[in-house]
Amino acid sequence: MSKFFVFIIVTVILNAASQLLMKAGMNKVGQAEFSASHIGNLLLGAITNPFIILGLATMTLSMGTHLMSLSRFEVSFAFPFISLAYVIVAAWGYFFMGEVMSLTRMIGIATIVLGTVIIARS
Repeated sequence: MSKFFVFIIVTVILNAASQLLMKAGMNKVGQAEFSASHIGNLLLGAITNPFIILGLATMTLSMGTHLMSLSRFEVSFAFPFISLAYVIVAAWGYFFMGEVMSLTRMIGIATIVLGTVIIARS
């Protein structure tokens, strides 16, 4: 495997971290509702929340490392690895955020991993 594969791994980790940071921020900001006043307060809370700001910055870094990946690998090889972020996020959600991990969800995650392994070996 190429030494530049690290760009793909870093992209996956940063992508997962950005989602987890933004979720932590939204847990503090609150749930979305369909009313103009609530959406305004929600957006104001979101853009001033440090977890969300850090999550957006992390996502931006992830996009940068993904661009580096695309400069070295075919898009049909590099892009599917981003799906491994689902695995990281689901595991973190289960172990650290108390989210439910159903059998159906576990089968879906296993399918993602299997598909990514198949692509990596191509």
